[in-house]
Amino acid sequence: MSVNSLLRCTIRLKRKHVATHLAQLRALSGADAVNALRPFYFAVHPDFFCQYPREREVNENSLKRLNGYLENLQKPGSVSVQPMKLTFYVRDTKDSSDLQPDLLTSGFRSVSFTLHTNDVLSTVMNVLKSCSLPVEHMKGLKARAETAKSPPEAGVPFYRPIKWDKSYYTFTGFRDPEQELQQARRVEPTLSLWLRNNEPEATKKHSASLPRREELNRLKKELCHRFDLADIRLCTCCHGDVWCRWQRSWGVAHRCCQLQSLSRLSQQNPEALINLQGHTVVFADQSGMNASGHVMLGTMDVHHQWTKLFQQLPSYRSLQQQTDWLKERISLLLGGTQVVHLERLGPVQPIAEHYSTLSIFHKNLMSRRLRLHPRSLQGLTMLLENDRSNPSLHEMGHFIIPTNCDPPKLQVFLQSHAPEARERTQRRNQLQAEEEAVVQQCLQSLSLRSLSKEPSVSSSQMILCCKRLVEQRSPLMQGLHVCISHFYSVMQDGDLCLPWDWKS
Repeated sequence: MSVNSLLRCTIRLKRKHVATHLAQLRALSGADAVNALRPFYFAVHPDFFCQYPREREVNENSLKRLNGYLENLQKPGSVSVQPMKLTFYVRDTKDSSDLQPDLLTSGFRSVSFTLHTNDVLSTVMNVLKSCSLPVEHMKGLKARAETAKSPPEAGVPFYRPIKWDKSYYTFTGFRDPEQELQQARRVEPTLSLWLRNNEPEATKKHSASLPRREELNRLKKELCHRFDLADIRLCTCCHGDVWCRWQRSWGVAHRCCQLQSLSRLSQQNPEALINLQGHTVVFADQSGMNASGHVMLGTMDVHHQWTKLFQQLPSYRSLQQQTDWLKERISLLLGGTQVVHLERLGPVQPIAEHYSTLSIFHKNLMSRRLRLHPRSLQGLTMLLENDRSNPSLHEMGHFIIPTNCDPPKLQVFLQSHAPEARERTQRRNQLQAEEEAVVQQCLQSLSLRSLSKEPSVSSSQMILCCKRLVEQRSPLMQGLHVCISHFYSVMQDGDLCLPWDWKS
């Protein structure tokens, strides 16, 4: 068979494949239409932004919010959802000859859009069009949706991209992300080589940041002492100087500006800060009080908005007391299981929203009498989620319970999974203790200024990484701040990001 004949045959097969695919799409439900987002996932997936921490973080958070929006649309009886503004950094997935004029020099562009659609199909179309991605493959779905409004299927997980045949990339000109990832892994440098190439830059940036770091610590101590604050945190998910997702985009200079702004307000209007006494202050992207009872100061807000929040703190404290009372009542009803809220496991939850969730769950429990021994589940913890349909047990030992979970079903689940939950909780505590010990050992043996990790790095991964670092004993990290992550990077203030599974 000649080359031309083979090519024509391949094209016919491809056309047949596309026709078959479109026919299948016409028969799919609205929930399965999200497979059409595969070009979008290829363009924004955080794994392709390892060298751009800020953009990677934006895409991670926006993907979580988008998936939550789509999941809410899938719920039975769902009528409408709140509009949601999203921002993505979109990679160029075409050949370099087709570069768009709005692309940044780094090869991606910023796209912002607002979702206000009430069905999955329209949402998918909106996302693809907003990112200037192809929508031709959506025609079959759109036609079917206009003729048959089938209800969405609940519980179908999102982000299940189909696996395209290699010929798809040959004919469309798109880049194969799986191939790109494999190439990136092959060229990933060893730790010693990367440190030799990047340690001078990190040391230079760190030295330049020292005056700002000293000013940051001075301002923090001064404000805490002056207004009797429990703590000041420069993010929503960390404790003290522990690394967190916000520190990748908030440099020391930015954090200094936030504390200086609060210090100026305290000098201009000291009475306004009196209500802050005893509180933990957190700088975040919105003002209010979070589910943990911390006072959040929005970094984009002005002094007037902060002052107004301080005046409302007595009301917030009252709401916090009611929240604590609900947690105690729920614990009594569920054999001693404690309701907890872990900020680092999800987005910031305002105290009012947390109270509403607890109130709905408590009323649901009171509607049916449960038969649980008062202390049968003592020592176990649970998280409440509005967007979940079935209870589950997290690998770290805490229960994840839907707010509207049927009480008898919940009782059976808790009792049957309690032994496994205790084992996982014990294992988690052992891992955390081992992690703390090996981190201290690593700090001392390598003479690091600080050693931390991203929330997405597990304790077992951190333990393995630290043990290997101690064995390697590289002198190039002495005196630097190190964060264990999933990629290599030198941050703007000289902090080092190292992948937990670095190559030796």
